[in-house]
Amino acid sequence: MGEVDPAFIQALEHRPKPHSVEAQGIPLIDLSPANSPDADPSSLSALAAEIGDACEKWGFFQVINHGAPLHVREKIDLVSRKFFALPKEEKKKVSRDEVNPSGYYDTEHTKNVRDWKEVFDFAVGEPMVMPASHEPDDRELKEMINQWPEYPSEMREVVEEYGAEMQKLGHKLLELIALSLGLARDRFNGFFKDQTTFIRLNYYAPCPIPDLALGVGRHKDGGALTILAQDDVGGLEVKRKTDGEWILVKPTPDAYIINVGDIIQVWSNDKYESVEHRVKVNSEREIFDSLLPQPCTLYDGRAPGGAGEQAESCQVQCL
Repeated sequence: MGEVDPAFIQALEHRPKPHSVEAQGIPLIDLSPANSPDADPSSLSALAAEIGDACEKWGFFQVINHGAPLHVREKIDLVSRKFFALPKEEKKKVSRDEVNPSGYYDTEHTKNVRDWKEVFDFAVGEPMVMPASHEPDDRELKEMINQWPEYPSEMREVVEEYGAEMQKLGHKLLELIALSLGLARDRFNGFFKDQTTFIRLNYYAPCPIPDLALGVGRHKDGGALTILAQDDVGGLEVKRKTDGEWILVKPTPDAYIINVGDIIQVWSNDKYESVEHRVKVNSEREIFDSLLPQPCTLYDGRAPGGAGEQAESCQVQCL
């Protein structure tokens, strides 16, 4: 094990298997019918049903012909590689801290085990207003201001462009999920006025102990939905609902991987479950990906009724 910090070592029952089972059945969905403002209602209905089926059976799906320009994705991949290639002392100049959670970080833990990764977080809307604490009775708010490194100098422009495109995709998907639940297409739109959406750039270095550590440990996402761009190496594993087996999601060129989070599970009255997932690492190749968790912030509001009974009045704060 050499000089590897024992904090990275997963408990025996949570260690990755040497050979992953590749996904059979995680849907690959063509969003073409939703890209036109004059979309055919029957095609849109069929697309919403396809997404609803994927949400119900897997909690995950991939999308193609999604409308997000390829060059925008290529640019954020390039600036991510440039930034994470910097010396550690340069990256730490824009480290996040207790006051400002945006920026660089390399000691994140999931379920009390250190993740084999480095991250850089940016708020999509700046400043991002969020609760000052996790206490439900605490009404104090704080602002999150993005930090930008000196190099690559184009990072801010690239990230903001990417964020705008991912927000468009996110709202398109939320409208389709609403339709799949039998709700009005714009039912969820008002719940993202004061949102806490952010972009995370992930870097997973080659790992000398890929059978003992994980890039990200098992977890569920607390927001509404997450949009993930994998590179050609991949590493995302999803816990299959039918048998609990960890299934590797093979990268699909120019596709985005979508998963529903805890908020959609609440809004759908548990019809669409937020599913556990994790990231494997390997000893030979580094992995880059970017993700946009689309949380929401409802300080006083009524959750939209989904499948089954009307959801009760609730307070939701998700970061």
